[in-house]
Amino acid sequence: MSADGYAGDLTPQQAWELLEHDERALLVDVRTDGEWTTVGVPDTSGTGRPAAFVEWVDGTGRPNPAFVDELRASGLEPGDERPVVFLCRSGVRSVGAAKLATAAGLGPAYNVLDGFEGGVGPDGRRGTTGWRATGLPWRQR
Repeated sequence: MSADGYAGDLTPQQAWELLEHDERALLVDVRTDGEWTTVGVPDTSGTGRPAAFVEWVDGTGRPNPAFVDELRASGLEPGDERPVVFLCRSGVRSVGAAKLATAAGLGPAYNVLDGFEGGVGPDGRRGTTGWRATGLPWRQR
């Protein structure tokens, strides 16, 4: 475990490789329903396993009080040592998700650096880094 309280950070490519090579690994997208709908979602169909979609916060920014319960409903159980890879927009909310999952005995839990869209670039827009910019599979929801 990292000093930050979760298994560590992965680049988008490292996350994809973990998902491809470990059939137990699960990608959990913790963005909001609005983000999934308007921006797109990672497409893990190539791994033979769907991603899980569990909001960390709702569209108003309120924390999801059922977050851990929803993770368990997606097939994660305390102590099962199933790798879980958390993805958000830019790699910030997913750190909180990885920490909470670890505290709940789920994982090892990883954070995807730069998330799905990356941080805001010099042009004031997102999308120059992250899952999608790296060329990893994604689709509109």
